[in-house]
Amino acid sequence: MSDTIDHLLQEKRVFEPSPEFKAQAHVKDDTPYREAEKDRLAYWEDWAKQLDWFEPWTKTLEWEPPYSKWFIGGKLNACYNCVDRHVKNGLGDKVALIWEGEPGDRRDLTYSEVLEEVSKFANALKKLGVQKGDRVALYMPMIPELALAVLACARIGAPHSVVFGGFSATSLSDRIVDQEAKMLITADAGWRRGKVLPLKATCDEALKNSPSIENVVVVNRMKNGEAPIDMKEGRDHWYHDLMADASSDCPAEPMDSEDLLYILYTSGTTGKPKGIMHTTGGYMTGVYATTKWVFDLKPEDVFWCTADIGWVTGHSYIVYGPMANAATQVMYEGAPDSPSRDRFWKICADHGVTVFYTAPTAIRAFMKWGHDLPAQHDLSKLRLLGSVGEPINPEAWIWYHKNIGGEKCPIVDTWWQTETGAIMITPLPGAVKTKPGSATKAFPGIEAKLLTDEGKEVEKGGGYLSISSPWPSMLRGIYGDPQRFKDTYWSKWDGIYFPGDGCTRDEDGYFWILGRVDDVMNVAGHRIGTMEVESALVDHQSVAESAVVGIPHDVKGTAIAAFVILKDSAEPSDDLEKELKQHVVEQIGAIARPEKIMFTADLPKTRSGKIMRRLLRDIAEGKTLGDTTTLADPTVVESLKNRYEDKEG
Repeated sequence: MSDTIDHLLQEKRVFEPSPEFKAQAHVKDDTPYREAEKDRLAYWEDWAKQLDWFEPWTKTLEWEPPYSKWFIGGKLNACYNCVDRHVKNGLGDKVALIWEGEPGDRRDLTYSEVLEEVSKFANALKKLGVQKGDRVALYMPMIPELALAVLACARIGAPHSVVFGGFSATSLSDRIVDQEAKMLITADAGWRRGKVLPLKATCDEALKNSPSIENVVVVNRMKNGEAPIDMKEGRDHWYHDLMADASSDCPAEPMDSEDLLYILYTSGTTGKPKGIMHTTGGYMTGVYATTKWVFDLKPEDVFWCTADIGWVTGHSYIVYGPMANAATQVMYEGAPDSPSRDRFWKICADHGVTVFYTAPTAIRAFMKWGHDLPAQHDLSKLRLLGSVGEPINPEAWIWYHKNIGGEKCPIVDTWWQTETGAIMITPLPGAVKTKPGSATKAFPGIEAKLLTDEGKEVEKGGGYLSISSPWPSMLRGIYGDPQRFKDTYWSKWDGIYFPGDGCTRDEDGYFWILGRVDDVMNVAGHRIGTMEVESALVDHQSVAESAVVGIPHDVKGTAIAAFVILKDSAEPSDDLEKELKQHVVEQIGAIARPEKIMFTADLPKTRSGKIMRRLLRDIAEGKTLGDTTTLADPTVVESLKNRYEDKEG
């Protein structure tokens, strides 16, 4: 049996950047790729020099696999680079954040206002006993105070750990206990799909088992008493009371380049969540560089990354990357379908968004809802679109290009992880031709390769994605668990990072991410990535989204089971099931024909939008369901299980 992955789905459409886009782009040709290849360290040094340093570094890189140190001896501060330097350079009046709450409330903050608010809150943190090196947990809705609190922690050198505001009390407590956080910052509640999310009440529950927390700061989000809360005397403090007497004079703490900036927990397929550690100098270099070039960011742009700051995408491409580039950006609290399914397009039109960065799972939802919704809004100011979180199906890419981008906006399909800190594989929009479904090429300075199990390089065809040399924004370890760090990422090949993804390369050297190797199916000796079969299904005019898993089969070893969400205009039927199976055969070949297709209204997804295929496998195989604590809606799993069993019965 081959130890590589078969590349079955053929995508031949190619899109070049327009002459108009190319003419104004930061990167117009392959010069940066050649320069980075010639002297990778000098290339990253050039990026690092664009940040403000209190003291210069004495050595660029120290690499003792699996541990790297970048810009050794250098001193800087992440918050200073995101705020102070722009105010110092005359950009204090520039709008930093255009915030919109789900109910429609709005707040704009300039860079000068951000500096004042962050400095005051940093002083409030210090007054409550938070010192350099103390861990601070945050559990908040998407309100400006979340971004301000993250920056305030960075300002005083207290590593922050943002926990997504949809996680359970147990998940929050687990993360607090693992890092022994000293303080928790939260809000009384937040809005989601018109409902009040009782965040403080969840915190109170979590704190019954979180003895390290000494103080809790609470932001008053609900101005009309929609979420009455209990405040524990001596432990709980209102944010507005602290801010009322805080000084706005708080110099940024000089941090060593390798000082810890934050811990962000990412769920493993098994075991407890992993506390991914990112340090200051290398991380800031990576997010500054990628924000500027991948999004071709200009001073006049209005940038909107739709992620939550609870995920790494929000850390890197809401807080640190855009703000290091002095961007004006939109920040939105709520859901894309609240109060109606055109909310995102209304926000784009209202605020003149020019660069829009969202996830394939959202794009497929928009497809399901229909192209007439974006057509009702003026999206003419958009000039660049982005995709993040998982591989994007070619047909979703085409829909995005046509209905959101008006066939004029380049699409940057980005591959990266919590662990990589910054974007790793992506087109540079003024220099690289794009292909629907491909993340194209490694960012200059990143050495991505495809390898076999034995570590032999695959130039064309399928293999395992690897990063063969260190990069500035790479993770520095798993908090409190160095052995797990080595076992998880560095044990497949000696000194080479394995992100866990299967991938193929085409004749142009473009990367096509196939998803986690855990999700690769071995069908009659062919190793097939779930993404290719899912893309073939989404290519059908009736399908909005699909998820594919392998199930045991007496003859083939593994057969393919597909869970399919139809567009609003289509109805499930036996005939449609046959038609979809045949469509996959026509797109890929008979080897990929699904054995079973289950029509469903929803799929089990994590709160960051990733499909949990492990649970789908459990459903299809009739197993006891595994852990569902990270799911956005656990009821989806039970409903799917019941329907699947009804169909089988």
